[in-house]
Amino acid sequence: MNAEEVVRYLQDNPDFFEEYAELLAQIYIPHPHGGRAIPIAERQILTLREKSKKLSYKLEQLIEFGEENDAIGEKMHRLCLALIPARDMQGMLQALYYNLREDFAVPHQVVRVWHSGIGALAGSEFAPASDELRQYAASLEHPYCGPGANPEVASWFGEAAAQLRSFACMPLRDGGNASIGMLALASEDPKRFYPEMGTLYLKRLGELASAALQRYL
Repeated sequence: MNAEEVVRYLQDNPDFFEEYAELLAQIYIPHPHGGRAIPIAERQILTLREKSKKLSYKLEQLIEFGEENDAIGEKMHRLCLALIPARDMQGMLQALYYNLREDFAVPHQVVRVWHSGIGALAGSEFAPASDELRQYAASLEHPYCGPGANPEVASWFGEAAAQLRSFACMPLRDGGNASIGMLALASEDPKRFYPEMGTLYLKRLGELASAALQRYL
């Protein structure tokens, strides 16, 4: 019999060691962390201990992720409560900027809106945007995160742009999924927004800002 056949036989005959219980005391196998031989029962205990350590580590990670998600969820809730009472576009934008800066600790935030229904509104948020940028925003299926932003988006941050090392860009859309603008976040920390990070909450943030804008468009 080869090794695979032995394994298959033991799997198909779980009562084998009940009939030959004395074998458990006679079989010795190599220690996983040394050259000496140990009884199979001791080896099983070591295996269970290693599995227990791995499971404990995974559990700690899940708890940490859960706590982080709870904290972010609470911040999103506070942002909703801040946006709902806004009486006009400027009030809504001020509430959005304040919460992103103070609650989410995002040092730099910019909103651009190019929806034709806004009329002539003052403020940098309504400055013209190129057709290329509008097409770029429309093409984003998920928020962009990374070390470099679209050059036009980077220019929105003015003199601070030279010190910024990571960006997150979320398309703003109307109820019909058409592009109406963009929300851009930036940080001097190169690890704040990175390509491999999860974007679920960033996507929800973009959807929340889009819904808030719909009240005034």
